[in-house]
Amino acid sequence: MEKKVVDARGLACPLPVVNAKKAVGEFKEDGVLAVLVDNEIAVQNLKKFAAQKGLAAAGEKKGEKEYEVTIQVAVNGDPASALAEEAGEEEIACRTDSRKKGLAVVLSANVMGGGEEKLGKALMKAFIFALTRQDVLPETILCYNSGAYLTCEGSDSLDDFKELEADGVNIMTCGTCLDFYGIKEKLAVGTVTNMYDIVETMEQAGAVIRP
Repeated sequence: MEKKVVDARGLACPLPVVNAKKAVGEFKEDGVLAVLVDNEIAVQNLKKFAAQKGLAAAGEKKGEKEYEVTIQVAVNGDPASALAEEAGEEEIACRTDSRKKGLAVVLSANVMGGGEEKLGKALMKAFIFALTRQDVLPETILCYNSGAYLTCEGSDSLDDFKELEADGVNIMTCGTCLDFYGIKEKLAVGTVTNMYDIVETMEQAGAVIRP
């Protein structure tokens, strides 16, 4: 089985897809293409490209700004795959970076405001959803104390956080807090951070939003 690796880290859209398409065309037999990229948007575009070719693909986050997209290449594609590629190829488009450098959102609890907990959770869910609909997105979201629950399995806001991460927002959750609540293994989006990085991020932020 043929195997190829394309290192597209540091390349601007649409170059990761362009290079992957070229590599797929060079396969002489069925095999696996691994594409290395450094952002979630590239992952989504590569998976969309694979779907258009009728190929199976999976993305995996390897580390901070490190992703690998694995594409199962079938040399003898069927006519339906070719038609899908022809019909959908132009749909892949680069998404503009709408983040505001130096803007940080701090979520120190899984509720918004005081009062009834049920209301507070509903307000926080609405706040995070509203973030996804802003013309200008934060550069970073910091989650600590009970705010750590927001980025873990079972959170009502996971889809919204994943959408923000796909748009390049850096989502960081306090490791000490995850350990304290016993939910470190349930982290489902973003990365684990520490107090040094939290302080540094807040110090360097041009503006900090606290709901």
